[in-house]
Amino acid sequence: MAQYLAVDLGADSGRVMLATLEKGRLTLEEMHRFANTPEPVGDSLRWRTDVLFGEILAGMAKAKAAGARPTSVSCDSWGVDYGLLDKNGNLVEPPYIYRDKRTDGVPESVYARVPKAEIFEATGIQFMQLNTLYQLVAANTGPEAPLWASDRFAMIGDLMNHLLSGRGVAERSLASTSQLFCPRKMDWAWGLIDRLGLPRHVFPEIVDSGSRLGPLLPAVANKTGLEGVAVVASCSHDTGAAVAAIPATSGDDWAYLSCGTWSLMGVELRQPRINADVLEANFTNEVGYGGTIRFLKNITGLWLVQESRRAWEAEGKKFDFKTLEEKAAAARPFQGFVRTDDRRFGSPGGMPGKIRDYLKETGQDAPEDEGSIIRIALESLALTYREVLDRIESLTGRQIARLHMVGGGTRDRLLCQLTADAIERPVFAGPVEATAAGNALVQAIAAGDLKDLGALRAVVRASFEIKEYRPTGGSGWAEARARFARLEAS
Repeated sequence: MAQYLAVDLGADSGRVMLATLEKGRLTLEEMHRFANTPEPVGDSLRWRTDVLFGEILAGMAKAKAAGARPTSVSCDSWGVDYGLLDKNGNLVEPPYIYRDKRTDGVPESVYARVPKAEIFEATGIQFMQLNTLYQLVAANTGPEAPLWASDRFAMIGDLMNHLLSGRGVAERSLASTSQLFCPRKMDWAWGLIDRLGLPRHVFPEIVDSGSRLGPLLPAVANKTGLEGVAVVASCSHDTGAAVAAIPATSGDDWAYLSCGTWSLMGVELRQPRINADVLEANFTNEVGYGGTIRFLKNITGLWLVQESRRAWEAEGKKFDFKTLEEKAAAARPFQGFVRTDDRRFGSPGGMPGKIRDYLKETGQDAPEDEGSIIRIALESLALTYREVLDRIESLTGRQIARLHMVGGGTRDRLLCQLTADAIERPVFAGPVEATAAGNALVQAIAAGDLKDLGALRAVVRASFEIKEYRPTGGSGWAEARARFARLEAS
């Protein structure tokens, strides 16, 4: 038996999971769950990484109190965001949130200096205003630019591993989300960095997924009671960890969908795919375990549902996600559709009203009831998945026969069935905890307890229930796809 601690940080919450590997099966036990609540600082939005780190230590201490004997620990997080560190390894300022408005107008100023085609040729990464590239450019302006005053930057998962071990590095899967990394050379895109006038000294050493960083710092070991525990840079990007845990068998006729606040849909390649067609489609080439390429599209996921729930809660209407799913299942299908990547949906607050405004502006009925709003969001998401899957096939030449869906979105049975109907292929849903499983099992490879990625996925298949959703062949989907496509044209 071997045990590992997987710390999974999301934009909404975090948790410390105890993973136990025994006789080819993995079990996961939640030690500690905590909110990840941003705070306003002046007119900006920041992450409370000091609070997050305190919660991580609390979770590790709970694991010790429960009798756990982990050999290692690793933290993963969402991509793009980072903290700036001084020469003593301390944060210069609280890290900005990727939704902060400081990057407004920055992409356009960057493209005036370096054309989009050249940025894509250097990085192969999808263009989004929230990317690290634009955040660092924003931090590199003004008479007291904080970037030049910093010793280095650390992306969030790497920052937490640094606070645990004292070693500051950039794990490859997380670094690749920055739009400042070259997936061909597997190194920072130094030419682009120089053209943007970013200081080279702030870019940390890049290490492979599964690298051992060293033991816990003495102060951390004393505070948590854990001795002899190594810190591993597993896949520090949560999607990298989740894709490692896709329960697929051999072959290339499958695609994956990691579904949470964001949806990430793609396929696993051996080499990056960087050309004019991929640029036009705004796909991305991120790095996965073992130097694989996660060729994917970032899609606004369950954010619309989460934000609608928050808006209703502020009005005194409290619904859990199960209740909202039931309301949506009872609502009339195909009432209307929204393009989930419309810019109005990117910022928090007032989501039901934003959805109704979009519907009215596009000549569609705008229902008021909660079930209809959620059903519109879920059907729109399923139709987006169909479009992206079709584009994956055209860009890669692959014929996709099945979709592996992992993450919290698999709890929504209605979304899973709508997805199967929309893509007209079977959906295999699970595991829910793919990120934690992938994080822990990459640690197992680092410890020599598993051989390779194939062995990792075999453990996942043996350990978790995978639910199959088959297309029902229901009427209306062909017309729905046509109506949805017309929204793009408008």
